[in-house]
Amino acid sequence: MRAILSVSDKQNIEVFASELISLGFKILSTGGTLRHLEKHNIKALDISTYTGAEELFNGRVKTLHPKIHGGILFRRDNESDQKAAKSHEIKAIDLVCVNLYPFKETTQNTEDFAEIIENIDIGGPSLIRAAAKNFQNVLVVVNPGDYKSVIVVLKNGADSLEFRRNMMIKAFEHTASYDAFIANYMNERFNGGFGEKSFIVGKKYCDTRYGENPHQKASFYEFESHWSKHFKVLKGECSFNNMLDINAAFRVVNAFSKNAICIVKHGNPCGFAVKENALSSYENALKCDTLSAYGGVVAVNGEIGEDLAKLMNETFFEAIVAKNITEKALEILSGKKRVRIFTLKSSAKDKVDFRHISGGFLLQTQDEVKESEILEAKLCGDIKANESQLKDLEIAYKLAAFTKSNCVTYVKDSALVGIGMGLTSRVDSAKLAALKAKDMGLSLRGSSMASEAFFPFRDSVDLAASVGVKAIIQPGGSIRDSEVIEAANTHKIALYFTGIRHFLH
Repeated sequence: MRAILSVSDKQNIEVFASELISLGFKILSTGGTLRHLEKHNIKALDISTYTGAEELFNGRVKTLHPKIHGGILFRRDNESDQKAAKSHEIKAIDLVCVNLYPFKETTQNTEDFAEIIENIDIGGPSLIRAAAKNFQNVLVVVNPGDYKSVIVVLKNGADSLEFRRNMMIKAFEHTASYDAFIANYMNERFNGGFGEKSFIVGKKYCDTRYGENPHQKASFYEFESHWSKHFKVLKGECSFNNMLDINAAFRVVNAFSKNAICIVKHGNPCGFAVKENALSSYENALKCDTLSAYGGVVAVNGEIGEDLAKLMNETFFEAIVAKNITEKALEILSGKKRVRIFTLKSSAKDKVDFRHISGGFLLQTQDEVKESEILEAKLCGDIKANESQLKDLEIAYKLAAFTKSNCVTYVKDSALVGIGMGLTSRVDSAKLAALKAKDMGLSLRGSSMASEAFFPFRDSVDLAASVGVKAIIQPGGSIRDSEVIEAANTHKIALYFTGIRHFLH
C-alpha cells in the first residue's frame, strides 16, 4: 500500500506517517514535508525518485505525473483501467494526505503580488480532487484533526464506503473554500470586491435545534473560526433566533467603549443605556420597555458580576451574553431553568454584508457608523446642543442606525427612553416611540432624538417639540429640509445633519 503525504500544515504529520508505516504503507512525499519526515527519522521516498521525473520550475511541477495521478485515479474494479495501469507501470496509491499552500495567510502578510501568486497551490488541489473522485478506492485526508480517526478506522478494518464518502466530502469542501478565497481575493484586489462571481464560505459551528420556526431545519456557520475562538456556551444551547438577537445586541453595545447594555427583542433594541457602571446601565436600559424585555436577549459590553446578576435574575431573559461573567454571577443566573448564558469576547468586523432574496443574494460593503459622522455633523438651525445633549445625540444616532428602518429613537441622560422601528411612515415611528415612553411612565422632556434617514416633512419635528425634545440628529437630504430646519428653529430645537443615511431593511 502507498500513501502520498504532502502538506502545508505539518501538525502531527510525522505521527500520522509513523502510524501508516506500522500499518504497512510506503510513504511518498515532496519538498518540505519530506524534509520534515526525514528530520523525525520517518522513512519516505521522494516523489521525484518514484516518478523518475525531477521537479520543474522551482517546484511548480512536481506531482503532476501519470504515475501519481494514474495511481490515484485508475479504477481497481475496471479491467481496462487495470490493463492500462499495468502496461504503463502505474502502481496503486491508496491514501492521499494533502493540505494546501497558505494562500490566505500570504495575503495577510504581504502585498507582493508575485509572492501571492506563488502561493496558489496547483498540485495539491489536483491530488485532492483526484483522490476524492476515486474515493471508493483511495482514502483522502485533508485535515490534521482527522489523523487519529483515520488510523483508528484503518487499524480496526472499519474503512467503510460511508467513511470514505465522508472524507471525500471534506476534501471537496477544502478545495472549494480554497478556490473561493482566491477568487474573492482577486476580485477584491482588482474589481473592488464585486466580480462576476462572489463566493460565501462558512464552516459549520453547530446545528441549531430548528430555524426561526420549529418546522425549519437550520445550522450555524462561521467565518474565519470567529465564533469558535470568541464565543462560549455556559448554559443552554444557542438557537437560531438567539444568534440573530445576540448579533443585533452586540453590534449595538460594541459601538460604545464600556458599560453599554442593550436589550433586544426580535432583532430590535427595546432597551439601552451606557452609564458610569454596568449596574446603572442595566437599571436604565430595562426602564425603556419592561414589557418587551421579558423573554428578550440582553448583551453586556463588559463583565456581569454578582450584583448585576441578582438584578437581572428578577426578569426572565431567554439569553444573556457578556464579555465576561464571574463564577458567582453564573451560579446566580443559572438558577433560572430556561435561560441561556454565553460569553462573547469580541465581535467580528466583516467587510461585506449580504442578504438572501429568492433566487439570489445582494452583496454590499458593511455599513458602519463612523465617529466623524457625529463629531462633524452640521448644525443646521439657530440652537446649539449642549454637551449632555450631544452625548445623547450620539447614542440615539447609533441606535437608530442599528435598528430596522424606519426608525426614530429618543435618548435622555445616556439611556434609551423611546424607540419606534420598522414602520412604513417615519412620523408613525416617532409617534410609536413617544406613546411607548408614555406607557412606561418615561418623560421625553429634555431628550434627544435621532432618525437613521431624513425627515421628509416637518411633522416629526413638530411631534418632537410636543413631547419636549431639545436636540435632533438626522442625515438630511430631503427636498423639504428647509421646512424641517424652520420647524426646529420655531421650537428652539438644536438640529444637526450628518449627511449619511443608515437604512436597515
